[in-house]
Amino acid sequence: MDDRQQWMRGARRVVVKIGTGVLTTAGRIDRAVLDGIAADCAQLIASGREVVVVSSGAIALGVGALGYPARPKTMDALQACAAAGQGELIRLWQEAFRPHAKVVAQVLLTHADLADRKRFLNARRALAELARRGAVAVINENDTVSVDEIAFGDNDALSAQVANLVGADLLVMLSVAPALLDGDRRVPVVRAEDASAEGFVRTETSSGGKGGMVTKVRAGRAAASVGAGAVIAPGRERGVLARVVAGEDVGTFFVPSVERMASRKHWIAHTLRGKGAVVVDDGAARAVTAGKSLLPSGIAELRGEFGQGEAVDVVKLDGTLVARRITAYGSDELAQIRGKKTAEIEPTLGYHLGDEVVHADDLVLLGPA
Repeated sequence: MDDRQQWMRGARRVVVKIGTGVLTTAGRIDRAVLDGIAADCAQLIASGREVVVVSSGAIALGVGALGYPARPKTMDALQACAAAGQGELIRLWQEAFRPHAKVVAQVLLTHADLADRKRFLNARRALAELARRGAVAVINENDTVSVDEIAFGDNDALSAQVANLVGADLLVMLSVAPALLDGDRRVPVVRAEDASAEGFVRTETSSGGKGGMVTKVRAGRAAASVGAGAVIAPGRERGVLARVVAGEDVGTFFVPSVERMASRKHWIAHTLRGKGAVVVDDGAARAVTAGKSLLPSGIAELRGEFGQGEAVDVVKLDGTLVARRITAYGSDELAQIRGKKTAEIEPTLGYHLGDEVVHADDLVLLGPA
């Protein structure tokens, strides 16, 4: 535990994610739990740390407010619940932090907000200014306008994105489960090279939320890849945040990667979604994995339509995902030059096109070659 304690002592910026299952009892917000988390967060701030909160619960509040007997399943009803519940959720957080003299700032995000690099950087600057002013940002997905193509999918995924957005040292995911479990045994540590963690995951979710342990493991790995520690901890235990930050052996700790992924590359890997795919031969796959640029001669096939500057997946002929990249050229241009050598490209198009389909700086490896 020495490494864990040392890491926690140096964690100055903390993202705390709270799921619906932690905040609710019998479908209603548990004020004692919410007030306790706010008190724990205020204690961290008093110790000189910055805290950003990612909070679920809006839809659960809206279900009761709008008179639904249970969480609805249709998109329009879920969006209506989010609209009705979000104001109440932020009011509850404001009341919880008021005894600690903390201003609460509501921040609603969609996947599209962070997939656009300019909006990503704008959000980063706004959150940094809130922290400088001593406010607590309470972030939630903007479920009222989110649909599949602009949704994070769950707040575990959102919390990992926020950890990268604010440059967090630590992500704490407060869960109804005490940790990642191997049967009845707690898994205390997950390392980047440990591929067994996903095998311990059961697929069920809490009745009021969208996430589950599988999304927490993915979020923990994503946060660790950018150099942040991550912990899955029992969210309904009073004082658990203080125990985590003290480095106690509580929950499951995801060890930060020694080779910290740059923020931009984390954004490409974990925020962007491939608009299409570039299918490459084995030689090109090996070159990509070695960090070299992808040339048109290595492209065997194109899938989907995409434009210049959009994210594309690089896959092998057998469908194995190799990487995600920002493409220098659109699918229309690549369709004309795929498989061609450099000398053949300009005569084909009638104008000069650079050799590289994707520069190595815009490469993030996601699988084996």
